[in-house]
Amino acid sequence: MLGYPCELINAVKFSRYIYLVDLMRFMREDEARKTMGLFEGALEWKRVSRRSLKNWVVNVFRERRALALSLNDTKTAVNKLHQMVNFVVVIVVIVIWLLILGIATTHFLVLLSSQLLLVAFIFGNTCKMTFEAIIFLFVTHPFDVGDQCEVDGVQMVVEEMNILTTVFLRYDNQKITYPNHELATKTIGNYYRSPDMGESIDFCIHVATPVEKVAVMKQRIRGYIESKKEHWYPNPMVVLRDIEDWNKLKVSIWFQHRMNHQDMGERFTRRELVIQEMISVFRELDIEYRMLPLDVNLRDVHLSSSRLPSTWLK
Repeated sequence: MLGYPCELINAVKFSRYIYLVDLMRFMREDEARKTMGLFEGALEWKRVSRRSLKNWVVNVFRERRALALSLNDTKTAVNKLHQMVNFVVVIVVIVIWLLILGIATTHFLVLLSSQLLLVAFIFGNTCKMTFEAIIFLFVTHPFDVGDQCEVDGVQMVVEEMNILTTVFLRYDNQKITYPNHELATKTIGNYYRSPDMGESIDFCIHVATPVEKVAVMKQRIRGYIESKKEHWYPNPMVVLRDIEDWNKLKVSIWFQHRMNHQDMGERFTRRELVIQEMISVFRELDIEYRMLPLDVNLRDVHLSSSRLPSTWLK
């Protein structure tokens, strides 16, 4: 599919939709059917709209851009590591060369060792952090540039990776820099590397809601989710979880996206569709939630004004 974007764009240039027969001009039927599933709404309407094609091209561009940035940062980090290793190797080669030529005496070696101990005392902690950062960056490697991650409960996108630090972009576009040796001790969630993820919605209805209405509500919600095959997997769960305060039933909906939560905007857009359908079902079936009645007793109330609320009887 990635090899034919120009042909597809030309095919849709003078038409409103792309159909399965159009894709079969460039690939086999099984590949064409699989490709239809890549576009939003294509499986439901049996066609690809211009908006769906445009969104797909934009997403591909973003993924390729993130991959290019990741490779560039990795190359830069490797070059810096190569320079550090070259410096150490040069020092070792010089010492060995002096020993072979007999220039370095025992006094010289003792002096050199004392200087190395002094340097290790001064820069020992820096060397330790650098080594931990290198292990974290090249061995652990929990993310790449462009990945949506969660660190300390905050969702951020990896913006830049260096030997000693990693720069994240928060949801409000604030850049946050973390030392890599500290990230090595934290629990990091990576949305991009996660498989297709699930979603849950909790709500409450009144305990006096008839069982028949509850059954119809559950069937309508499940039917809507299953009708959006390009968004969610089939067989969602709608269950009555608990009774709270003896006046409300707690209901939970569990369904699984056909994507992970790397694109948070798309996730909440799809979640909004389910909530809108839920509101429509509640209104059609007259399902509501009512608070517990409260008894209020007033004694010796002295009103400083003769005006009364319009709902009070005079």
